[in-house]
Amino acid sequence: MKKIVRLELEEARLMVNAAVDKSKEIGVLESVCVVDEGGYPIVLERMNGARITGAQIAWNKAFTAAGHKRSTHLFTTPPNGPALPGNEAFGIQLSFEGRFAAFVGGFPIVVDDEVIGGIGLSGGNGEQDTAAALAGLQALADELEQYGMKVLVQADIKK
Repeated sequence: MKKIVRLELEEARLMVNAAVDKSKEIGVLESVCVVDEGGYPIVLERMNGARITGAQIAWNKAFTAAGHKRSTHLFTTPPNGPALPGNEAFGIQLSFEGRFAAFVGGFPIVVDDEVIGGIGLSGGNGEQDTAAALAGLQALADELEQYGMKVLVQADIKK
């Protein structure tokens, strides 16, 4: 039998709030989504004035990161990104009714070496989306440290 760690609403809100704060700091309007291990949203928030398409894109990025257990930008990182033309996963973005996001802005949430969800952002460029996502992951890391739990906070997460 396996003991399972699950994200709850309070942790998801903490992450979203930290990502939004970072987005405000760097001057970008973002949509932020935190999903559970199955890719279903716990919190999905679109900042005032952010693009209406961003909410779906943020969810797709979080879904992909949680479900495939890796950061979304790793699918298209040259030269060996598996989703690039000529590579083994080219076309993967057409999977799951088009919900598979193979570009920057989605990160798995890894706690004690287990993927328990994902965070996705849409609205900025890749650098901005990454900075805000990492702020969300860092907020979770800071919160869970008191319980002796370790959250992986880095841009190139490969589970």
